[in-house]
Amino acid sequence: MLASPVDLSSGWSTLPAFDGDHRRIFQVQGFPGVAVKSLLVNVIAEEEVRVAVVDDGELVEYHLEEVDGRSLLGNIYLGRVVNIEASIQSAFVDLGESRAAFMHVSDLHPAYDRAPEVPIDRLGETPGPETGRAPIQDQLRRGQPLLVQVTKEQIGSKGPTVTTFIGLPGRFLVLMAGMEEPGVSKRVSGAQEREDLRKAAESLQPPDNAGIIVRTAARGVALEEFQRDLEALKRVWEEICDEATAVAAPRLLYQEGDLVERSLRDLFGPDIDEVVVDDAGMEERVRGLLGDRQDEGSGRVRSHEGKLSIFRRFGVESEIDNIYDRKVALPSGGSLVIEETEALVAIDVNSGSSREETNLEQTALGTNLEAATEIARQLRLRDIGGVVVCDFIDMVDGQNRCQLEEAFVARLGLDRAKAWVSKLSRFGIIELTRQRLRPSKDRLGRETCPLCSGRGTVRSPRSVATAIFRQLRRDLGECEKEEVLVTVADEVLEVLVNRRRDDLTALEQKHGVRIEVRTGYRRGPERYLIQYR
Repeated sequence: MLASPVDLSSGWSTLPAFDGDHRRIFQVQGFPGVAVKSLLVNVIAEEEVRVAVVDDGELVEYHLEEVDGRSLLGNIYLGRVVNIEASIQSAFVDLGESRAAFMHVSDLHPAYDRAPEVPIDRLGETPGPETGRAPIQDQLRRGQPLLVQVTKEQIGSKGPTVTTFIGLPGRFLVLMAGMEEPGVSKRVSGAQEREDLRKAAESLQPPDNAGIIVRTAARGVALEEFQRDLEALKRVWEEICDEATAVAAPRLLYQEGDLVERSLRDLFGPDIDEVVVDDAGMEERVRGLLGDRQDEGSGRVRSHEGKLSIFRRFGVESEIDNIYDRKVALPSGGSLVIEETEALVAIDVNSGSSREETNLEQTALGTNLEAATEIARQLRLRDIGGVVVCDFIDMVDGQNRCQLEEAFVARLGLDRAKAWVSKLSRFGIIELTRQRLRPSKDRLGRETCPLCSGRGTVRSPRSVATAIFRQLRRDLGECEKEEVLVTVADEVLEVLVNRRRDDLTALEQKHGVRIEVRTGYRRGPERYLIQYR
């Protein structure tokens, strides 16, 4: 129940923040008294769409897409090679977008090693014996058309990354251009299960110039569903091939679906009990997208009703707000501090007030295990990619160190993004690289702070005052002036007028000038202006 408004002396009132019980058992339509896994779709008209997956009250997935922020990830283009950099064995490809795309030689299909021009229908030919790849400058030329797919979104000043290994994802299968033998997702670990899925894939008939990979979602699915999925992918692939042979580069040939389409394809499965949508138009669209599914997906769609917003009703709005915080609390009193830089992301584990165990080693182990779970979760929620360095609390016991490693790897294994993890070092550090697909949540809807220029700190008022005195002494020693006007922020004004008034007076007497200090900047202490006459 919402508390009453809190009266303030100014006459204004505010409502206390409300988020439903984070670990509650949901009493929702169709699932009375049962823990529910829900996929939530929040629509803010003409602004953004947010999708979250809540499992028994815990936020496990969160994705945001701005309506006017068109994503390039997954798009397929007929690009044009505009530059080849032999020194880094890479090429830059014009996609017709704002920035040229980057492609390393490892993303160039082996077919280009055998012929300078490769028709799309020859990408599936079997490569000859591998004797070492030719350098990229011998495989490509400037102006050459190239069929590519975006594998990494443009971030900051860096353009998108592309590959010639084209993949079209469906619900259960991925159609891969230039691949012969069927494959099974590495996340399917059981030997027998992998073999069964491989046999099912071998019974399908992909296009001559493509192969298929069976996705994790295909476990337990009937062969007829595989076939339906493949037929849909084949139609899309044939359209791409037909258009690629008829148009001039650069040209967009295939655009990946928006956030809602991707979420229903990648996140919605038998484990999702309900899809809750807070917009009537979007609800109708979701039902349409799920309408032809054999698992009766559209029957699990319902509308959100009530005065509370959908994310507050499910108790995750405050958790989403915390995604942008540097500090993340752990259950026992410890915390994580997450710092994202251009080169890497550093995560520091602090024990804080965590002192439940009398043994320091056990305290460190308990906090580290909590941290391992939360770090894996934060990587998913924030879409953190690239190099990540995790500084855990030091432990001496070898068994404890192994337990931490195993727990961390197990938690990272729940992530759909690929990750490569190092061993725990003698200094308590684990390094990992996580597949970076899109800019992290910390970059979405944010820009470099104009006050600190992205450093995260600003100069102290005392330091700024010292810089002002340094400039005054230099300028007044080089030229004769009668009056000086110094415009500063409020906090710097306090330092100059109250703490360093004697220094100002001494300058006035030494140089025969009158110095006036006034306030004029309201945002941050670093800005100031010195004028002379």
